[in-house]
Amino acid sequence: MKKIFLIVLLFALSFTFGQQKSFTSSVETAKTENKKVLLYFSGSDWCAPCVKFKKFIVNTPEFQTFATANLVIYNADFPRLSKNKLAKEVEKENETLADKYNSKGIFPLILLLDTEGNVLKKWEEFPKETVEEFIGKLKE
Repeated sequence: MKKIFLIVLLFALSFTFGQQKSFTSSVETAKTENKKVLLYFSGSDWCAPCVKFKKFIVNTPEFQTFATANLVIYNADFPRLSKNKLAKEVEKENETLADKYNSKGIFPLILLLDTEGNVLKKWEEFPKETVEEFIGKLKE
């Protein structure tokens, strides 16, 4: 039982430390580490394709391995339920990002950006590719 608790704790800590607190810090990390930024817009508690993207792409071991070496990920989330409400500064930053990159309100919208914020690739729906094919497109 102690082993299970320790494994869960370590997983939770690694997940927490791997997440960027803000888009600005994500870009700074990408610049420092010479990585690209994967910015994706989601509605984590109402958008089924967004949940599917996170579950079947972002959270897979293959994608995590690739992302660790090549990407900084930022999720601009727009939850609707009050229990999932984000901090005001995060909401404001996500709104600013939506104004700049997602004026049509597409969910999910997945963008590969360079460190200057230029869009290199764009998916305006759940990617039709397998995880491996999606990674291949990110590498192109």
